[in-house]
Amino acid sequence: MTAEVAGPVPDTLKIVVAGGFGAGKTTLVSALSEVESLHTEEVMTAESVGTDDLVGVEDKTTTTVALDFGRITLDESTVVYLFGTPGQRRFSYMWEELARGALGAVVLADTRRLTDSFDVIDFFEERRVPFVVAVNCFDGQRTHRAEDVRVALDLEDPVPLLLCDARSRQSAKEVVVELVELVLRWELSGA
Repeated sequence: MTAEVAGPVPDTLKIVVAGGFGAGKTTLVSALSEVESLHTEEVMTAESVGTDDLVGVEDKTTTTVALDFGRITLDESTVVYLFGTPGQRRFSYMWEELARGALGAVVLADTRRLTDSFDVIDFFEERRVPFVVAVNCFDGQRTHRAEDVRVALDLEDPVPLLLCDARSRQSAKEVVVELVELVLRWELSGA
């Protein structure tokens, strides 16, 4: 007995959504995913006191401990899988696993905690993974100009930097489109 094949197996692409603690990674994956996204959110406990810095995100009560996962079907032959990383440095071993085989990455930055972005940017630069930086404008607030954030992060000109609202599907889609365009430019240039 042979199994029937329903059609061609779609090509799959992997995009990593990374950033500091509380930057909005889970929210961005949820906004983009066409299916209910998977989250490994856990309630923060007393054990996190002294370990997790809540400055700027004092109202945060949960944290991603492994990953967020979502899916976008572009067409019948192409599916994009989204993998959101945990934000705290103590979970950075997951970054390596989640970045393996990635087309590229979105580094979500929060201007309330901009220094959290440095380790993440260094991570993708060292591995030569194409990435864009998306500054999450919480509650529609755009308190910093994109060029000022670029200077603060010491980003080189080829790295795209966008302002976005991680809650908005349209805004999140614009970030992913920019990433795909960057990857195509890298491929065409032979980088």
